[in-house]
Amino acid sequence: MTTLYLDRRDTRLKLEGRALAIYTDEQRRGTVPIHLLEAVIMRSAVTLESSLLANLTEAGVSVVIFGGRHARKVAQVHGPSHNDGARRIGQLRRVDDPAWCLAWTRRLVSGKLRRQQRLLVSALEARPDLRQALLKARDQLQQARRRAADPSTSAIDSLRGIEGAGAAAYFSAYCALFAPELQFTGRNRRPPRDPVNAVLSLSYTLLHSEAVRACYGAGLDPIIGYYHVLDFGRESLASDLIEPLRPLVDAWVWAQFRSRHLRADQFSRDGEACLLGKSGRQHFYAAWELFVRSQRRLLRRLCRTLAVRLAASGAQVAVASKTLPTLAAEDAKEIANR
Repeated sequence: MTTLYLDRRDTRLKLEGRALAIYTDEQRRGTVPIHLLEAVIMRSAVTLESSLLANLTEAGVSVVIFGGRHARKVAQVHGPSHNDGARRIGQLRRVDDPAWCLAWTRRLVSGKLRRQQRLLVSALEARPDLRQALLKARDQLQQARRRAADPSTSAIDSLRGIEGAGAAAYFSAYCALFAPELQFTGRNRRPPRDPVNAVLSLSYTLLHSEAVRACYGAGLDPIIGYYHVLDFGRESLASDLIEPLRPLVDAWVWAQFRSRHLRADQFSRDGEACLLGKSGRQHFYAAWELFVRSQRRLLRRLCRTLAVRLAASGAQVAVASKTLPTLAAEDAKEIANR
């Protein structure tokens, strides 16, 4: 099973038997059997018939559509989701359970901080010239981890503050890993204004779409989360799920620039926005698919496990409240510890 990335202008898709045929400039460029696909990601202008879209989603193939020069995700189409309504009932019940939400949040924040710290420690060997900055950030992250694990930290807002302080320390060192010509001085987005932020934003967006797909596949609502507050249009559970995985993306992005598979000359500017050019995107999507496969499996496994546990509580009138924090911690522990 694989993901098909379409990033060539004026591409047309046709259904030929049980295969997806790809045409550009009125020429047939190849086919992909639908049963080998799990997602189609459309980055540029792609034409297809509604019957093809129906065939893809019926086969369980998700379609993710990006629009505009800045590659903003504008649509995501899924096939039939899980039919067990008890899963969503259980998911909604937990929103109003402070103990559940706190245990879930503590695991996610702790996992993210630990992975951030691990990345900086691993960078010491490659960049001994940055030893002082890396060790300083490592120590600050260790302090943040202790605070996050402290039982006296009993409010989600406090954990958000700890995560924010950890992110500030982390990015102060992470930025130094990149060549000065990339002009990466900190996180920025909408639009990203330098090559590193352009790749980080695209990577986070793609990982988020994987989390949304995993939620739907398990019968969960990606909008109802526990750490990210409910907000109109925000897929909060998907945001929860990818939070501890972001440092893995950061490490991958650093590796792409460090190996010079991605370079400053592969980017262009459109006003304030920094855009990844065609040659850079060709490498990006091929390398990204190899990287994201393990994260995709992890997200699916976690969502299935979480859904089964939530269904058990959703199918009951009452659940012993003392078990809920334990279940939340166990569900978040798997994704935080991988």
